[in-house]
Amino acid sequence: MKENHKVPFSALGVTLAIGIVFGDIGTSPLYVMRAILNALPAGQLTRPDYILGAVSCVIWTLTIQTTLKYVIITLRADNKGEGGILSLYALVRQKYRWAYVLAGLGAATLLADGIITPAMTVMSAVEGLNTIAPHIPVIPVTIAIVLILFLVQPFGTGSLGKYFGPLMIAWFTMMAVMGMSQLVTDVTVLRAFNPMYAINFLIAVPQTMIILGAVFLCTTGAEALYSDLGHCGLKNIRVSWIYVKIALIVNYLGQAAWIINSHGKVTHDINPFFAMMPEWFSLIGVLMATLAAIIASQALISGSFTVISEAISLNIWPNVKIQYPTNIKGQLYIPSINHMMMVLCIIIILTMQSSMKLEAAYGLAITLSMLMTSVLLFLYFMKNNRPLWFSIPLTLFFVVIEFSFFLANMQKFAHGGFVPIVIASILLLFMYSWYNGRRIKRHYTVYDQVDEQYINQIIRISKDETVPKAATHLVYIVKANNKNFLESKIAYSLFKGTPKRADTYWFVRIKRTDEPYEFSYETTVYVPKKVFRINIRAGFKLGIHTDKYVTLIANELERHGLVDLTTRYPSMQEGNDKRGDFKYMVVDRIFRNVHMNPSRQIVLACYNLVKKLTTSDTQMYDIDPSLAVVETVPLRQIDHTEEQLKELLKQSADESES
Repeated sequence: MKENHKVPFSALGVTLAIGIVFGDIGTSPLYVMRAILNALPAGQLTRPDYILGAVSCVIWTLTIQTTLKYVIITLRADNKGEGGILSLYALVRQKYRWAYVLAGLGAATLLADGIITPAMTVMSAVEGLNTIAPHIPVIPVTIAIVLILFLVQPFGTGSLGKYFGPLMIAWFTMMAVMGMSQLVTDVTVLRAFNPMYAINFLIAVPQTMIILGAVFLCTTGAEALYSDLGHCGLKNIRVSWIYVKIALIVNYLGQAAWIINSHGKVTHDINPFFAMMPEWFSLIGVLMATLAAIIASQALISGSFTVISEAISLNIWPNVKIQYPTNIKGQLYIPSINHMMMVLCIIIILTMQSSMKLEAAYGLAITLSMLMTSVLLFLYFMKNNRPLWFSIPLTLFFVVIEFSFFLANMQKFAHGGFVPIVIASILLLFMYSWYNGRRIKRHYTVYDQVDEQYINQIIRISKDETVPKAATHLVYIVKANNKNFLESKIAYSLFKGTPKRADTYWFVRIKRTDEPYEFSYETTVYVPKKVFRINIRAGFKLGIHTDKYVTLIANELERHGLVDLTTRYPSMQEGNDKRGDFKYMVVDRIFRNVHMNPSRQIVLACYNLVKKLTTSDTQMYDIDPSLAVVETVPLRQIDHTEEQLKELLKQSADESES
């Protein structure tokens, strides 16, 4: 029976969801109305039909894009309880393998958004200090907060995580109270629930596309909401969204009421979120906003680690080093990603200098991620035989809305929108090169049958005492699916190169599966207590931990009397630790003497560059470096015939004469 990994519904689960899931979308009132005001024509900033139309756009964007698409529909497309664009791809990749491009683009843009969000949210909150103390240096304070945020990641945030829920509940309650205090002074803003105000506004306003780009900022956290499904659970997210959405809409309505009734105060530079606060509450409000911004940033940083972890498991990202700083399920830390995000985030802060300029860079990338999710959702419907009358209209409905937002956000491209696109493009190039570089290598893979002759050769080497012993237990990492075959590079290492003598030989294949937490293995005994083949299936949330898995399985086999793990060195048999030593052989194929078309050469060159920059073979398989040996063999072995050798010698002689 398969284990159910879905998070149960509970009050604690709802609190956790509010703390983890809604940080990004929950801090959007800090900048959405300010961005809309900044796009309105001068002299029209407090015009009631414009303000009501803008808030109506926000309300219906939250309803259609966040509530309908993500909370009601997309959250149902879970992979054993896990969510996110890569989990969605895992559900369809067996039938639509080409969809890795869609998943890669969606994941890359989501990561780019995760880099900009800490800069955007923290700077927006810190700028609120200007209402209290205009001389406070916003940039240094923002950089200090962001630096601390990234530098504490290696220690884990498990001890702080339990406070995120209550703090975000306090934040949403504060926003609702602030909004209500203004709403009761002018209840006519409730007319914004009528979608005709949104339609008329978009028709009448001079810069419709720029306004749409500003409105879209209210839903940028929706994609991250789907990614957190595995941490919080479907029902917990749905129930908590009811409270969160009410708080958001009440705050937006309150800002609208304040703007309409503050003719002399509203300018292009003002932030109505902070401006409508009572003076005595300003300091508390700014501190709460800063805390909410930190929590939102933390959620996106953690979400970026999860995205990369899933990408590794789906073979579209190099298997970089992953650490687990706490015992909390799903909490992980990826040093290379953390350092990359930290550096880029600080560069963005120093370059943009203000959150108003960051608004131009914000939102463009995430529209692409949402579009990719919509297309993958359609493929998911097709795979599950949903009727076309349901799948096509629904997909087109969301694609039209998201493409409209994409076109609107493209207006920002020259003003900073290119930043996340450039970041996402580089990340996508990494993913594309890695995925296809692996495919090219597989194309040139030759397999040998593990027959009686093959096994007898291993036995002869094992008994040949003139060959130096490599280890008591020699473990080869293999990729052949069929247990009766091994890649020719293994034979090259065992027989053609320096012979490898050992007492026990293990051929281990680890396959990452689409089920998040699956762990199973199958053992083939070629020669009792001498030669073994182990096929391991590990879920993409568990990852690859080769030496740990092999040790676990070897101990289990020893308990059943199938293998002897004691050392064969006489001098070591009288000590306390009588376990035999293990050595892990990783055989890598290098690009040499291989003729292929230029496009494949470019992809393979990019693959090798990505591998050199990001990871090593021991890191890819998570092997203790002290136990690992990496060997290289040609990507393709070419045995020249006598005629070919004569031709080569003739060419060499002709060149020397000339």
